[in-house]
Amino acid sequence: MTIDQTGALVRLADRAPQITGAEIASSLVPPSQFHNATFESYRPDHDYPSQAEAVSILRTFAKSWEPQRPAGLFSRNRKKAETKPGVYLDGGFGVGKTHLLASLWHEAPGPKYFGTFIEYTALVGALGYAGAVNLLRGSALICIDEFELDDPGDTMMMTRMLGELVASGTRIAATSNTPPNALGEGRFAASDFLREIQSLSANFETIRIDGLDYRRRDTEGRAVTVERDEYDRITGALSSRGETVTSDDFDALIAHLATVHPSRYIKLLDGVDVIGLTDVRILHDQMAALRLVAFIDRVYDAEIPIVQTGTPLSEVFDEEMLGGGYRKKYLRSVSRMIALTTGELPPHD
Repeated sequence: MTIDQTGALVRLADRAPQITGAEIASSLVPPSQFHNATFESYRPDHDYPSQAEAVSILRTFAKSWEPQRPAGLFSRNRKKAETKPGVYLDGGFGVGKTHLLASLWHEAPGPKYFGTFIEYTALVGALGYAGAVNLLRGSALICIDEFELDDPGDTMMMTRMLGELVASGTRIAATSNTPPNALGEGRFAASDFLREIQSLSANFETIRIDGLDYRRRDTEGRAVTVERDEYDRITGALSSRGETVTSDDFDALIAHLATVHPSRYIKLLDGVDVIGLTDVRILHDQMAALRLVAFIDRVYDAEIPIVQTGTPLSEVFDEEMLGGGYRKKYLRSVSRMIALTTGELPPHD
């Protein structure tokens, strides 16, 4: 049941999750909605040919794990061009990069890992640098979704670790987040990514993917908000049905997120079926806004719908934030919050 002995709905703000290195490692697989992702199930937008081209290039990359056929005695075929050990998917949010990344992961032999940048840095935090490298060494493929370029220290640490892994034969596939002050209407910036990973840049082939956010191809959309009476009716009905429903004051949840490392946000959501938020308001603090972005990413991966009152979540970031260096992050989060409050959770990102 979702109610405690006092009859109150469970609060996320009352949870203080912990996570171990072993738990982080075991969770380094594609999110649940991508467990069955394949190149065949990716639906390219025919108005943007680069999407179909990306599939073709990634299929070729996936063949790098196939054993080489010995050339015939009199073969005159030229030596096959060597595939670079890394690929970088460069595109705006919602064009299917995560789906393609997961599809590549499914094609690779094991051992293999799939996670966000923050999950890999959390692994280093839990196991230490040497421990994390030892765990990942020998893997066929490491997929990094949303490689963060905001923190120079973490970027350098990850670049060093990936360099060691590439040298040992591991292949890398990545997408990235936009660095501060890199505006571009939701586009990732390949030049920024390659510059930040410095010595590794020559090992990556850039795959550009153009297109519109599939969650908003037909409509701009808006997060759904309800009045408090309707909120109480919905959450109460879901709870009485046996759903695990949480209910938090928005400000209280935002304050609580500041006390929990982002690597543990996923543990906040253990067993949760529906999230309730009351009195949502516009945020003016950038650190609070970025924590919300990280939290919404985990909620979206877990496919947990949100019921809310107050300001629509799609309008939670103020104009200064939307015009600043993290614009791409906020816009991606807005599209995800629209999907979470409207029940529109398509099968690929």
